[in-house]
Amino acid sequence: MRTVDPERHRQRRRQIIEAAVALFATKGLAKTTTAEICRAAGMSSGNLFHYFPSKQAIFYGMFELDRDEWDAALESALADPDPWAALMRVVDRIAAEAAHPLMPGLIVEILAQAHRDPELARLVAEADQRLFRGIAAIIERMRDQGLADPGLPPDVAARWVVVITDGFHTRGYAEPDRDRAAEVAVAKELIARTLRYTGPRTEDR
Repeated sequence: MRTVDPERHRQRRRQIIEAAVALFATKGLAKTTTAEICRAAGMSSGNLFHYFPSKQAIFYGMFELDRDEWDAALESALADPDPWAALMRVVDRIAAEAAHPLMPGLIVEILAQAHRDPELARLVAEADQRLFRGIAAIIERMRDQGLADPGLPPDVAARWVVVITDGFHTRGYAEPDRDRAAEVAVAKELIARTLRYTGPRTEDR
């Protein structure tokens, strides 16, 4: 009896998702064919359907991949003894994702599909909630260390961090003079002001 290697299975699913992402971002879900995904992934249709039952399932799979990567990033951030540095790494990660050349087209397609597809809308909402919870946990640690406004609930503060960093995504069209590094620096300053973070406590310096 043939057995399935879980790690190989996971890697093949990842290969298919990554091959499909570029097609979804540039052509959209409706105009992307399974044949094109097969060619991009370097496999036959029969092999592809062994990993995903449909093109829609591959689209959903993007969130599976994103979830695994973000879960690992947030777990690492929460383990950092310096919660401010950890939060800034999360901001850098969001900024880096937004700067990917495929991201503008992908966001447009996800939002368009989410308005028509309840399952996709659920996946988007779940991804948002995981990010909110992870950031809120980091901010809670900042409060515990006296590094954030104790009067600002962590869940509210987390939402404002996401609101500020969402700005990285909303200007996805080409801007020759855009200074992304300056944008990230300003976003970090706005977050510091929102949290009333002024740097490590005197006794920590």
